[in-house]
Amino acid sequence: MFGKKNKKEEKTATELHETNGKKLSGVVISDKMTDTAVVEVQRYFKDSKYGKFIKRKKNYKAHNPGNTVKIGDKVEIRETKPISKDKRFIVIEDKK
Repeated sequence: MFGKKNKKEEKTATELHETNGKKLSGVVISDKMTDTAVVEVQRYFKDSKYGKFIKRKKNYKAHNPGNTVKIGDKVEIRETKPISKDKRFIVIEDKK
């Protein structure tokens, strides 16, 4: 409209999924799925009532384009728009 044209630019996989979401770091525990890695993220916090320090683990499925990470690798993942039913994160850095 009014002489403006929409031009779609080619973007890489990481540029396509850029957001200002959470960044988490963890260890890859599974890479058996195509373009997906399961990352275990551990957090350490103080209980508000009793003051005891507690460890909690949670598994996240993260998009791994090209299957670049392997089991045991330390990685950083970032929250992104939903890629599939379970995947809401993308692997952004391999911390070897």
